Amino acid sequence: MGEERIIIRSAIATDIIFADQIIHEMESSAIARGTGMSKRSATSIKEKIETGNAVIAITEAGQWVGFAYIEPWDDGRFVSNSCLIISSKYRKQGIASAIETQIFELSRNKYPDATMFNITSGLTTMKMDTHFGFVPVTYAEIAQETGFWEGCKNCVNYDVLQNKNKCHCLFTAMCFNPLKN
Repeated sequence: MGEERIIIRSAIATDIIFADQIIHEMESSAIARGTGMSKRSATSIKEKIETGNAVIAITEAGQWVGFAYIEPWDDGRFVSNSCLIISSKYRKQGIASAIETQIFELSRNKYPDATMFNITSGLTTMKMDTHFGFVPVTYAEIAQETGFWEGCKNCVNYDVLQNKNKCHCLFTAMCFNPLKN
């Protein structure tokens, strides 16, 4: 039996059927790793898919494999790359890197002048981001819109962020500024 072919593409409206799987994988992964990945709702995931702000990986047979999305902040001056998650049975196959490549391209195409950023605690994500020209930055150099910080409230590390006046957390902020790269 040969390897299953994985298709990585922009998400389409019918991909909303995977929203529950995506949030379940995010939650179980955060628990297993002991990280503070902020919880997302199925409604939020569906909205990213329906607005064309997501990339998905599926098998040819239609099984969900991976996901990530982008979101603009501060009137489009920033765009976050968020929620990169791979199904546990498909990890360590290069799928995260392929999704990250498409998310980078989606961000550049939809928001060419925006500074891209993400917040991560994962070394693998930091290495992938570095490949694209991202550099570690302080939290003062990323989006400051209230809605962005509201998303942190579900994180187990939210008290650290609050106690440090949104200047420090256990996550690393990584940025790509198109005007500098």
